[in-house]
Parts: sequence; C-alpha cells; structure tokens
Amino acid sequence: MSSRDVFALSIHADYRCRHSGACCSTDWDVPIELPIYRTLKEAVEGGRIETEAAARHLAPFVVEPDLPDGAAAIFERTAAGQCVFLDRGTSLCIVHRDMGETALPATCRHFPRLAVRDGRGTFITLSHFCPTAASMLFRDDCPVEIVQHPRAFPPGDYEGLVVTDTDLPPLLTPTMLMDEPGYTAWERHMVTRCADLARSPEAVLATLLRDARALSTWKPDGVTLADAVRRLPIDMENAEAQDNLTSSLSMYADAMTAVPDQWRPEPDEDQLDDAFAVSVMSVWARFHAPLNRYLAAKAFASWTAYQGRGVMSIVRGLECALALVRVESARQCRDAGRRLDAALLREAFRHADFILNHLAVGEELAAAWSKAD
Repeated sequence: MSSRDVFALSIHADYRCRHSGACCSTDWDVPIELPIYRTLKEAVEGGRIETEAAARHLAPFVVEPDLPDGAAAIFERTAAGQCVFLDRGTSLCIVHRDMGETALPATCRHFPRLAVRDGRGTFITLSHFCPTAASMLFRDDCPVEIVQHPRAFPPGDYEGLVVTDTDLPPLLTPTMLMDEPGYTAWERHMVTRCADLARSPEAVLATLLRDARALSTWKPDGVTLADAVRRLPIDMENAEAQDNLTSSLSMYADAMTAVPDQWRPEPDEDQLDDAFAVSVMSVWARFHAPLNRYLAAKAFASWTAYQGRGVMSIVRGLECALALVRVESARQCRDAGRRLDAALLREAFRHADFILNHLAVGEELAAAWSKAD
C-alpha cells in the first residue's frame, strides 16, 4: 500500500451527491479560502452567478475579524439557515452548478467524507447526516467489506485526520502501541464482524468487546499482532436487545458533554422510554442489517483509533453510536406517532451522526470512551 491508496466501505464506494440540500440548510459556518473567495466575489460582482442574497437584501459573504483560521469569508445564510448559494427550487448548489466543483470551498468539496490519512493510505467513511449516505445503509446489493480504489473517491488530498511520520500509531492499550499491519488486521476484523448482517447489533458489539479484551492481552513475544487478530475466536457472542433506554440515555448524556455549550440542544427525553418500548423494540429485529452497516461505517476510518487509548476505546465508541441511534429512533417514533420504519431509522442515523460528527468534539468523545473499563 502507498499513501496514495484510497480505501472505503463497499456500501459507500459509489457515493455521489443526490442534491437533498441538507448540508446547505443546516445553519453552518462554511469557511471560504482566500483564492476561492476572490473567484466567487468576482463572479458575483460580474454577474456570472446569482444568489438568493440579493432578493433578501443580504451580502453573499460574511467578512469579519474573527473568522475561522485560514478563512477569508464565510457564506451568508438566510434566516432559516440556508446558504444563499443554494437554489431553493432545485436544491442545487449554485456555485457547483454554474462554476464547477473546483470553485467550491474545501468544506463543500469534501462533505460528507470523513477521512483518515496515515502511512497506509487514505481511508474514507461518510457522515450519515447526509441523507444520501444514510440511505446507503439500507442497500442490499453488495456485501459489507473494505474496497480499494473506490470510484467515488479518487486519490487526492481529502480533509480529515492526517497522521504524519512523527505521530504515534494507534494504541492497543494505554501502554502498548499497535503496528500498521496489526491495526489494519483489527480494522478489517471489526468490519467483518459487523458484516454478519443476520446478527443483532448487540451481538456484534458483545463479540467485539470480547475480542478487544482478548487482544489487549497481547505481548510482543513471538506472535505478531496481526496474527493475534487472526487467531481471535470465530464464534459470535450472544446478546439480547436492550428492552429500555436507561443505558443508552446515559451514553447519550456522556456524548453531549463533548458538545460545546453554544451548540448543545436542550434535553428532550419526554416519553422516550415509552416510545422505545412500544414503537422501537417491537420491530428492532427487522433492522439488524442497516444497524450493522452503520456500526461498520463507524469502525472503519476511525478517528478514535488515533485519539483514544486503545482498541477498547474504539468499541466503546461503537456502543455509544448505537446508543444514540436507539435514543434518536425513539424520538423519531414519538414525534411521528408510529412504529420504527426505514424512513424513521434513516432520520435516527442522521441525527446520531450530526451529534457524533458535527456537534461533539472528537477528542473529547475519545477521551470519554477511553475512561470506560
């Protein structure tokens, strides 16, 4: 493998934007690099592109002293939180439509990609806050596996976590480093466990927890770490689906402590236990496949591998991700007044990843998951 090799999950390998407009309507500050800003400013002033700003008596760009590092401006937004460069009629980005992808700021070019670049190559998963990415968790036309050279992600400088030669590799335990072959084997092992789509996600997590504990006892005394991964038991653990939200709400609360105060939503737990018992658990077994695909997407290209304190931290992060999906599923069912279905579960995935990928601080999440036994 070389640093130019790109890897993705098979379910994401043919991703392309379906123009839902979700990423352009979320009231985000989108930084614009100086060369891009100059190009767009000239295009607007020259009348080559038109925005929603003029009709609303807004300037298309926000230019102020305390912009994010490296930003010359950010896109202006409407009162509803939509970027003024979003065509509300078609949900198309006006910049992308009229000037091409190269005219987009880096944030817009790379969303919803979440990348890790290390000495092995570039590993790309997706944020399922994107409705298209969330829908890909329900596809059944390909097995869940890691693929090389996915056509949706050609070699390039993707934004994300960049691991240099001077950075430490992932930790096996707080006192033991992994090597690249060992971590590659563990990452593939996690994805393979999640690819057993007939199993419950609870069984997958129980198995990965057992495997992580066993692997944590490895010592460099003859058997390589990669071989130790391959020698882990083949059988899967059994685990019952949770019949209440108590532990999931606790994990949800822990995740919220990693969200800065100004972005943290108000608590909303009214009647969630009842909604979970009546509207989620009664049909939970129907959705093992998309739930396990979601776990695979969280296990692959994991930032926690580098930010946490070992393989146990990674598995704890997967447990938290599933806990958030349980809570958000209950909330979706409560608000919709119906049992969990594919459409509501898709929204639960979106809301869970909005918290994990876009609201919470990744280093703080990893620190919290590293404190667990």
